[in-house]
Amino acid sequence: MTQVKAGDTVSIHYTGTLADGETFDSSEGREPLEFTVGSGQIIPGLDNAIPGMAVGEKKSVAVPCADAYGETDPNAKQAVPRAQVPPEITLEIGMQLQMQSPDGQAIPVTVAELSEEEVTLDANHPLAGKDLNFDIELVEIKAA
Repeated sequence: MTQVKAGDTVSIHYTGTLADGETFDSSEGREPLEFTVGSGQIIPGLDNAIPGMAVGEKKSVAVPCADAYGETDPNAKQAVPRAQVPPEITLEIGMQLQMQSPDGQAIPVTVAELSEEEVTLDANHPLAGKDLNFDIELVEIKAA
């Protein structure tokens, strides 16, 4: 039976949940996720769980935040004057927006706090600081 090794391209079905059981992502109803093992295309904690698996095998994997999206970085939060936000945007806590870096890169941010004068934007990944759980099934291996 063929087992996955680094460099192989694999397809998996997965469901990702938080510690409280809430599903944050799933391939259910979609094509399986395809990636090259060990290439850095997916979070390290999940990537490291794939080698040694065989087609049809299922596994549950607990991924600590350090091997997922990292710890929450307090420096990634920034308060900006509310006047800098276009007036046609109705702000709500949890709302996703995009900012532009000085070099023109799009940066996804989340509205973390609101006051009359300021909007605090958080550029941390929404899953930063969270331990994740995945139920995975290996669907296909394309050997390197």
